[in-house]
Amino acid sequence: MRHETLAIPDLVLFTPDIHGDERGTFAETFRADCFEAAAGAADFVQDNQSWSKPAGTVRGLHFQIAPSAQGKLVRVLQGAIRDVAVDIRVGSETYGEHVAVELSAENWRQLWIPPGFAHGFVTLEPDTAVAYKVTAHYDAKAERGLAWDDPALGIDWGIDPGEATLSRKDLSWPRLADVDTVYFRHEGSEAVSCA
Repeated sequence: MRHETLAIPDLVLFTPDIHGDERGTFAETFRADCFEAAAGAADFVQDNQSWSKPAGTVRGLHFQIAPSAQGKLVRVLQGAIRDVAVDIRVGSETYGEHVAVELSAENWRQLWIPPGFAHGFVTLEPDTAVAYKVTAHYDAKAERGLAWDDPALGIDWGIDPGEATLSRKDLSWPRLADVDTVYFRHEGSEAVSCA
């Protein structure tokens, strides 16, 4: 399992070693020891999966507040997405900045998004299935979100905004400037390598 930190260092991109033969492929998609060495300890308590029929489906930007703040480890089972994480940790040097990476069934990559980030993605192919592990159960009272098209965030979703498909809830989220993000305080962490 290889990993790399991204422009916002607490975000970690994992790529498993893929073994293939005439039967197909095999990979270890999660190893707690390697994950902890690269990203720190996390107690995953729930697995989620979504399926999106059309390309251009936007889900997000979502987060939950304490005591139900979620870390997410996101991967794609079928199709491809542009996965986006926005830093909403008060006091962080990268507050309001984001990272976007392509995750696909073909590249097998996974993105770790710790608590303190808003998360969303857009499907780049039809019939895309996304799976993610989370560190806290879904809590409707703690659920929050940001406007996916907030100009202050400057996110390039890679699609024509007029052709995006969103839920009513995702169309209703406020801009970052109108959201109380004091739920999250930045506490720097240092990742180490997994041998």
